[in-house]
Amino acid sequence: MAEKESQGIKYFAVLTGLLRERQGFLEEIRQGHRLTIKITSLLVCSSLFLAIYGGIIGAYHSWMQALASAVKLPALYLITLIICLPTLFFANIIFGSKRSFGQYFALVMTAIAITSVLLFSFAPITLFFMISTSNYQFLILLNVILFAITGLIGILFLYKAAKIVIEQEGEGSNTRSKIIQYWLFLYAFVGSQLGWTLRPFFGNPGSPFQLFREKEGNFYLSIIKALAYLFGIHNL
Repeated sequence: MAEKESQGIKYFAVLTGLLRERQGFLEEIRQGHRLTIKITSLLVCSSLFLAIYGGIIGAYHSWMQALASAVKLPALYLITLIICLPTLFFANIIFGSKRSFGQYFALVMTAIAITSVLLFSFAPITLFFMISTSNYQFLILLNVILFAITGLIGILFLYKAAKIVIEQEGEGSNTRSKIIQYWLFLYAFVGSQLGWTLRPFFGNPGSPFQLFREKEGNFYLSIIKALAYLFGIHNL
């Protein structure tokens, strides 16, 4: 038991190191230092924070939705990583990068960890509005905004971190820099559409529990419809 607690403290110590000493943390990734423990720690901590946030928003519907969302929200970020990471790695390798797959994995995990910590910090605000309002569309839009803000901060962090971890000198450096920029758009696009595919996370209180909904429309169209409903425009 004490050993498990010690391991848990170790994981959070790694996350704290990222939050407090980002420059040094990223430099260690650049040097390939202790990548396994970094990846494992960030994966465990970010999954825990995302599971807690998912459980909170799912509780708006039922305990079953809370359990499902606690699993689906960490899965959303991990599956997006699995889908997009090979593109980032191989595209950079082709144009001269000498970093290992583990270094790229650790790099993207730092962004996911930052995003998860920010989402976790917004959990009390989300919980407050869940208790104080019954407007389902408002809660959906509130969370879209929170996910957008935390995701944008995570992406900006990843862009800055990539300049430290991925070498920018030598042949193909300009191309690698552009690859990172384009890949960030790809990552955001895949993540938002995957989130739509894995819905619901909240669950409409007036409908029975669903693990997944039918594949229809897309994420961006649903946001337009939610905004239209909130402002009283029902003909879209």
